Amino acid sequence: MMIEKYPFLFSDSRRYQLARHASYWLFWMVFQGFLYSFVAVRRGFLYWPRLQSSFVESLIYLIPHMFLSYMLIYFVIPRYLLKQKYFATIVWVLFLFFLSALISSFLSVTLIESTRLYFMSRDYISALRDDGKGLTIFLGLMAGFRGAITIGGISAAIKLMKHWYVKEQRNLILQKENMEAQLKVLKAQIHPHFLFNTLNNIYSYTHNSSPAASKMLMELSDILRYILYEGDQQRVPLSKELKLLRDYIELEQLRYGNKLEVTVSYPSNAEQYTIAPLLLLPFVENCFKHGTSTMLENPWVSLQLHISNDTLYMKLLNGKAEQPVAHQSGIGLQNVKERLRLLYPGEHDLQIMNEPDVFIVNLKIKLELIPATQPVIVKEKTLTHA
Repeated sequence: MMIEKYPFLFSDSRRYQLARHASYWLFWMVFQGFLYSFVAVRRGFLYWPRLQSSFVESLIYLIPHMFLSYMLIYFVIPRYLLKQKYFATIVWVLFLFFLSALISSFLSVTLIESTRLYFMSRDYISALRDDGKGLTIFLGLMAGFRGAITIGGISAAIKLMKHWYVKEQRNLILQKENMEAQLKVLKAQIHPHFLFNTLNNIYSYTHNSSPAASKMLMELSDILRYILYEGDQQRVPLSKELKLLRDYIELEQLRYGNKLEVTVSYPSNAEQYTIAPLLLLPFVENCFKHGTSTMLENPWVSLQLHISNDTLYMKLLNGKAEQPVAHQSGIGLQNVKERLRLLYPGEHDLQIMNEPDVFIVNLKIKLELIPATQPVIVKEKTLTHA
């Protein structure tokens, strides 16, 4: 992939960022230094003093140029332009251009004037003034506008091109991973008709002889149906995802019996939101696989979910043995971390704490509202043919 192949251009590593920015400003300083040094050639003055003066001037002008560029790429573009706040973008751009031009003008009549007097003869400065080209506030302001438009446009263009390229690469990665996941499911999947018909037959057989077993089959059927028919969707109703958690926890409670202590709290307003499917289950599954299963006495799980300001907050805790046989982590958690990074960039916060006797997961996800034209209906538990 291009991002990994060219880390100097795309990496977010501090080392590459510093090198990238230093190279950019070094090139801009050298370019401006050579560009403005040729004024001396056409006027017939010595080129070497003018070249030295031009490089020092270029270095001084880096102050307003860097100020303008970084304000555009780290403030205006991410906060306004990318959020489609176009009027505010225009206002900020015009204000920053004018402010940058004022700074350039101030530098022109102070430091730049002294620099030219130091490197070049007074005859050269007098000649410029006689031609009406001396350093004045107005001329400095016009030159500042010209430089601001040039460097500001280049910096903003580079920032936007990189942003759109990285976004496109992430979309390609997500599409590729979705295709690979679907292929794995197809390879390992038993035909749904055969699967649910078999479960239905077992459910009917055990309904009277073993009510606990039939209940477990019902929970398992709902879980498998959700995974097979909802797992490949981009977004599903949050109420369905929470129903999956209920079914899974009830299935585990049946397996543990009275030995397991479970405390669960679900939000009451989940019907109006959507979420990526199978995003919360790996955390709950991990609790039972690596946590409660290692405890010989008093296994417990606590799951607290609530919604505030269109954000889902999940706090998940489980007890574990003081010296567990395995770390409470693995491929499942790594995969869900990667899915969160790809599906909710900048819209989630995940904190995992592995304490000696408790494992804690704090997750925050920005949710999307379900369109008003798409009502959500969560069906009651039934065990029927696919």
